[in-house]
Amino acid sequence: MSIEERLSELGITLPKAAAPVASYVPVVTLGNVAHVSGQLPFIDGELVTGRLGEDVELELGIRAARACGLMILAQLKAALGSLDKVERIVKLGGFVNSHAGFTDQPKVVNGASDLMVDIFGEAGKHARAAVGVPALPLGAAVEIDAVVALVTA
Repeated sequence: MSIEERLSELGITLPKAAAPVASYVPVVTLGNVAHVSGQLPFIDGELVTGRLGEDVELELGIRAARACGLMILAQLKAALGSLDKVERIVKLGGFVNSHAGFTDQPKVVNGASDLMVDIFGEAGKHARAAVGVPALPLGAAVEIDAVVALVTA
């Protein structure tokens, strides 16, 4: 089954790949590795902003992380032409805009991690960081980047 078929089976439609908000490119490939720049969470076209443990509930944080994961996939598809070129999700780096007392960053970033496993199966299991930070660009609640192994020709 192709990844497009798997997305359809799961009822997932990828968003349009977002344009960079500063001086960087969304995806850099070198050999068989793609590095995806940090992606912000857009749900229904709106950026999810705020701080976990203060004005953003855990459930919304998890949904925001999933939205970041969807944008990572949208960026990969735009750069590669097809998600079938993905061999494995190697690593996700999760940054959670967190109140000082908030310690559920791993639960938040599970929103993106679980998405990758749902779509890619075993090849979606990855190494990861889930870090609390005091602020993110544009006031985003979550930002996630990725390292992805690509199928060699």
